Amino acid sequence: MHPLCFHAQGVYSFVKNSRIMLIYCPVISHRLNYIADFTGRLLTGEAARVTHDRDEFIAADTIRINYSEERLTPDECWIKPHSLLFETGIREQPIICSEWNMMPVFFQTDGELPFDIFAAAFYLISRYEEYLPHQEDIYGRYDHTQSLAFREGFLNRPVVDGWMQQFKMLLKRIFPSAQLAVKHFQWIPTYDIDEAYSFKYKSWTRSAGAALRDLFTGRFSHFSQRRKVLNGKQEDPFDSYSWINDLHRPHQLSPVYFFLVGEKNGRYDKQILPSQTAMQTLIHQHAVKYKIGLHPSWQSGDDKTMLQAEKERLEKISGLKITASRQHYIRMKLPITYRQLLEAGIREDYSMGYGSVNGFRASYSNAYFWYDLEKEEQTLLLLHPFCYMEANSFFEQKYTVLQALDEMHYYFNELKRMEGTLITIWHNTFLGTAPLFNGWREVYAQFTKEVTT
Repeated sequence: MHPLCFHAQGVYSFVKNSRIMLIYCPVISHRLNYIADFTGRLLTGEAARVTHDRDEFIAADTIRINYSEERLTPDECWIKPHSLLFETGIREQPIICSEWNMMPVFFQTDGELPFDIFAAAFYLISRYEEYLPHQEDIYGRYDHTQSLAFREGFLNRPVVDGWMQQFKMLLKRIFPSAQLAVKHFQWIPTYDIDEAYSFKYKSWTRSAGAALRDLFTGRFSHFSQRRKVLNGKQEDPFDSYSWINDLHRPHQLSPVYFFLVGEKNGRYDKQILPSQTAMQTLIHQHAVKYKIGLHPSWQSGDDKTMLQAEKERLEKISGLKITASRQHYIRMKLPITYRQLLEAGIREDYSMGYGSVNGFRASYSNAYFWYDLEKEEQTLLLLHPFCYMEANSFFEQKYTVLQALDEMHYYFNELKRMEGTLITIWHNTFLGTAPLFNGWREVYAQFTKEVTT
């Protein structure tokens, strides 16, 4: 039995607990146990119990969900199952979307709900479709246009949050004395530090080469700025750390910082090397104030031995045990990437989102444990989905700063209504003084003030 999936199969003859959610099903599977654990913890704060004992279910005085082909009692919550949770292996699923309570649903069945909420939620949060043959983008990632959420127009909606919110209301009507969990909206600001400085602390050859490129391409203002920064006459345009700290302080925010500490640079890894004293100082300054995690280099995706080395390097510099990570460029392939993270000792990952568009990759906003669909088991890797990254707004969606502010407002309002979790990704580069990102630090400051007041 998995330590995070407590379930019973006919262990008790009578249950009386207004908080426990008891699910009856004649056939119990790993997938059902997983989604029962997920649903129970979300709605009651405790893992749901699953039983195949019909008599135990009928006698129980608690929240009772009948997950079978026919209704058993008049005062239960009956959900007629779709086949997904009883299957093994991965295959294309025929899906037709309809609408329920102004939300898209699929896997339509009978019962108190017009669809199998357990199977549908499992399909989305397990990222079932990413195990199927699919098209990749230019970075070799799962292309968001292949997803059901994109095709059906609900990528920007946390529909699983919405389903569970409505399900909670339904259970409260059927079981008025039930003690259901009280949820609250939360915002977790996170930062990826994958290019700590624009001009400072780079090798002489790298700086000289960049300066020559500025001259040859006519970027004379950039060349001038580089000289001023290196001569100590101007702050580095990517050095926004004090500004971010000042933004956090009055609002008592608890951000998470992710540092790229690859041993060498490459095409997609352009960080100040961790051997630099300045980089080590920067990491240490943040480690004593905030939660920090690893930002695995692009190169580590091709050589998993690098991942372990980078984690150990960040631990040595910070003096902390590192258990959190977010993939650089959101370079992620299921189940390979998550298995490698677990092998390296990572227990929390913040990569569940797209690096090409903003929205809800798993159609869900709160933290949940990853289910390895190929091994058919719940793992110890806790996923923290994000829905907004400023780089997506700027580079991919081509938004202006005002459009980006509207987009952040939308996700904030949507998740506050759903009592969900808003995780945003920003980079120090956008929050500095580089002309390319004029106005972005101002809209972020405005958003922070609005969200926290």
